[in-house]
Amino acid sequence: MKFPIRFKNLFNSRILVQLSKREMLHRSIGTYRAVVRYFSVKAAAQTGAAAAASSNGGRDTLGRRLLSLVYPKRSAVIAINKWKEEGHAPPRKYQLNRIVRELRKSKRYKHALEVCEWMILQQDMKLVPGDYAVHLDLITKVRGLNSAEKFFEDLPDRMRSQPTCTALLHAYVQNNLVDKAEALMLKMSECGYLGCPLPYNHMISLYISNGKLEKVPKLIQELKMNTLPDVVTFNLWLTACASQNDVETAERVLLELKKGKINPDWVTYSTLTNLYLKNACLDKAGSMLKEMENQTSRKTRVAYSSLLSLHTNMGNKDDVNRIWKKMEANFRKMNDNEYICMISSLVKLGNFAGAENLYREWESVSGTNDVRVSNILIASYINQDQMEMAETFCNQIVQKGINPCYTTWELFTWGYLQRKDVEKFLDYLAKAISSVKRWTLDQRLVQKAFEIIEEQVHIPGAEKLLAILRNAGHVNTNIYNQFLKTYAKAGQMPLIVTERMRKDNVKLDEETHRLLDLTSKMCVGDVSRILR
Repeated sequence: MKFPIRFKNLFNSRILVQLSKREMLHRSIGTYRAVVRYFSVKAAAQTGAAAAASSNGGRDTLGRRLLSLVYPKRSAVIAINKWKEEGHAPPRKYQLNRIVRELRKSKRYKHALEVCEWMILQQDMKLVPGDYAVHLDLITKVRGLNSAEKFFEDLPDRMRSQPTCTALLHAYVQNNLVDKAEALMLKMSECGYLGCPLPYNHMISLYISNGKLEKVPKLIQELKMNTLPDVVTFNLWLTACASQNDVETAERVLLELKKGKINPDWVTYSTLTNLYLKNACLDKAGSMLKEMENQTSRKTRVAYSSLLSLHTNMGNKDDVNRIWKKMEANFRKMNDNEYICMISSLVKLGNFAGAENLYREWESVSGTNDVRVSNILIASYINQDQMEMAETFCNQIVQKGINPCYTTWELFTWGYLQRKDVEKFLDYLAKAISSVKRWTLDQRLVQKAFEIIEEQVHIPGAEKLLAILRNAGHVNTNIYNQFLKTYAKAGQMPLIVTERMRKDNVKLDEETHRLLDLTSKMCVGDVSRILR
């Protein structure tokens, strides 16, 4: 079907161009969200290469060469051209599509995009809208949304159809652009491109992420008028019910799913289990958990981690150990995410010795040095107020080549905040902030820090905290007011506060003037050495 020329005006529409940039809401939409596995670059390459080798008897193939490039700076185009120069038959379209699919599975998006770009340049290779949809998705991942929109605009009219529009819609959903997504859905409806549930599923996911749950029922009704919902639709619908803590509607959705002769999957039962647990319906949760386990297999590996977490939340120690043993029997090696899940489960269930033993196992078999695994034990020690043990453990992992991250230092900061150890928590806060390029102000942490500093009348601590926040680019009127309260409680006058606020471009409010007036009648503090 020829795509209407008027669709070209989509990106020039005022409502789309003048959108405000909203910060992505970090709101969970249940276990349906794609679960990301963290593999090293080498592990990803080995996985892809092994898949290619198994299907080609280990012989040299273009697929193996491309999957073995590993490093992003290497060029897939050069590899393809070299393959042809060596006298091999030119790769067929179906072969390249399969290679692109494997590269995407391994998160090798740059190389996959290069293959797609090479395919476009081949005059004898006839591409269809689905090929361009994959291409657009890869551009979004590698070069960003603006480049993806430009690619869509430049497509021939006949290629601007349902697959490419759905790919662009997915890009808007990934970038949390509600207005653009809604405008595109309207255009797709006008062009008759809503004959499958996928675009609706994207929109439902977007509404759930943004807390616009009131829009979900109407959208599902519209879906039913144009096409049939699939299991993904029902899973998202259940997720919306769970977000509203609506057990009754969720049960009706499950009944409708079964009446529609759609087979529930493990995500269906996982979502319902979580909902029942939240509402203390333990018998129903246990029943759903059994159904979920029946849906779990080697092909749905990520479901095992969900099983571990759910059994942990129900306090089923024996089942947690049973599922882990089942995983060990089914899979040759556990990945980092699975170790994180199991170690976390053991900690939550109070089996600290078991958690430490499993951590040592992870150290011996994994070469990733993933500090997220180490952070679980650090958090465990800190939660038990074993700060010295946490510090010793942290020093040990550093010696073994594991680099602490922001979360590591943040854990220590909160630990020493709980102990009200001003010097320590300020040291770790400084480490945390210096470990990231740009720190986002943690209002709760800063508020707690100033409360403890004021409680202890710790003038050097107040000055040091202000200096840390200033260096991080996060000083404001409220922070200066909290700083002044410590001086007021100490009965001292801070030095050149007005000048410091002017230099930091911070405005004075009524509270600031009140505190400055109050402290101006007090003796001068002796912390000028801290000022910068």
